[in-house]
Amino acid sequence: MPRPSNTEARRGQIVAGLLKAMAERGYEGASVAEIAKAAGLSPGLVHYHFEDKQEILLTLVRSLASKARQRFTARVTKLPADDARGRVEAFVDAFLATGPDADEAAVAGWVTISAEAIRQPEVRVAYEDVVRADLEQLETLVAAVVGKRRARPLAAGLFAAVQGYFVLSASAPGLVPPGSAAGTVKRMAAGLLEAAGPSARDDA
Repeated sequence: MPRPSNTEARRGQIVAGLLKAMAERGYEGASVAEIAKAAGLSPGLVHYHFEDKQEILLTLVRSLASKARQRFTARVTKLPADDARGRVEAFVDAFLATGPDADEAAVAGWVTISAEAIRQPEVRVAYEDVVRADLEQLETLVAAVVGKRRARPLAAGLFAAVQGYFVLSASAPGLVPPGSAAGTVKRMAAGLLEAAGPSARDDA
């Protein structure tokens, strides 16, 4: 795999710096100076690579989405080709499971992004694009188990549970037993898929 260019590496540092600064100060408090400090760079380099703080945030949206999709791909490649239910569980794990590839800062950052999506139209567009793509992917995975007609409401419910755990774990972490989120949502998924499963399947 080719090494990233110096520009790509610097931009990655800056995006990671924003994520770290937001975890400590929120988006409003994450000034360019604070982002630069968190990234270990000068403010001038931040301005060189990004027009403004919002551009860094939009890049962070895409970066977090890409990492979650990479986690999903890593899990799916270990499954048998015909394990449709396992793919739904892999989706949940990619977003909620603890382990070496889990990232609490990313979860908190995503919650901050969702709040900024309410305030900033440009962020809302980027956020909606990512969420829509992820929800459509989950709907496709669910449809492979229960059929297209039943897939959308089930996928929406499971996706809402994932997003709800994000908010709780970031804003009131003491309310969520450590390591429980993925298992709980997977049990929810198993129950919903079983209730609407193969015997009730209808692709019409």
